[in-house]
Amino acid sequence: MSALSNLGRTASDVLVGAGTRALRSRRLMRAPIGLYRARLGFIFGSRILLLEHIGRKSGRTRQVVLEVLDRPHPDAYIVASGFGTRAQWYRNVQAEPRVRVSVGAQVSMPAIARPLSTGEADAALRRYIDRHRRAWETMKPVLESTLGAPITTENTALPMVELRLTDSDR
Repeated sequence: MSALSNLGRTASDVLVGAGTRALRSRRLMRAPIGLYRARLGFIFGSRILLLEHIGRKSGRTRQVVLEVLDRPHPDAYIVASGFGTRAQWYRNVQAEPRVRVSVGAQVSMPAIARPLSTGEADAALRRYIDRHRRAWETMKPVLESTLGAPITTENTALPMVELRLTDSDR
């Protein structure tokens, strides 16, 4: 193996490690929440949303910022859990699917969270990759590191949730 190809692999490993550490940094991942609270969520456009959910043990309102992977309908957003089924927000929405979503200039819209089937998740992931190939190529190794499993477009190990807007309040 040449020194140049070894250097490339090392640089890639460094980037994956840095990305993984960034995703595990509570302070960094929670920073955008303050912007949403200040009604500045519109600066993220429609690619990022704030999910308000209820803690399954505490009963308190919790918040997390997530990337929108897909928008299959005008009233639906698809998000993924990069930490798999062990992510607290994921576990919370399974226990209490009534949530609130803020995206763009729209604030605290009621929604219902529904985990996607593997087939639905595969299709959503393929659509995301088709639209955002470069972002996917960068993030895939990072997500595989945080998830602890390879991510494929068939039988994906990446859990996804549909957030469907409703008219009803909690």
